[in-house]
Amino acid sequence: MDELERLEQRRKALFDEVESLGDFQRGSISVNYRKCGKKNCVCAEPAHPGHGPQYLWNATIEGKSRARNLKLGPELEKVQNEVSNYGTFLRLTHELIEVNEAICALRPVEPIEDAAALETLKKKLRKQFGRKSSRKSPGSVRR
Repeated sequence: MDELERLEQRRKALFDEVESLGDFQRGSISVNYRKCGKKNCVCAEPAHPGHGPQYLWNATIEGKSRARNLKLGPELEKVQNEVSNYGTFLRLTHELIEVNEAICALRPVEPIEDAAALETLKKKLRKQFGRKSSRKSPGSVRR
């Protein structure tokens, strides 16, 4: 088996892994202990860590921070799995990109033998990638 075939098989395996991930979401989960602020509460003592633990999901999405308290038990476990799956998704995506780049580098380029086809391609590419000159013509005056 050559390198290109091996990489294509790896890419297929990565797509299969992504497909089998299930639900996922961005973010992280933190464990917090908070002091309530009441002077006569046990949490007001200096050595006391505070009320908790409280579990908080938080993420920054499109530049905005989002947070949500999670209930201990099934809700916390569900979100933990989703956040973990997101980390796996990121890892697989990065590996998929690397494999695809290697495939692109190895895949042979088909040469154009026909001169007419080459000229047609050149015209098409000039339109697609042609330079858009921002310079004024030599006789124009700037006002």
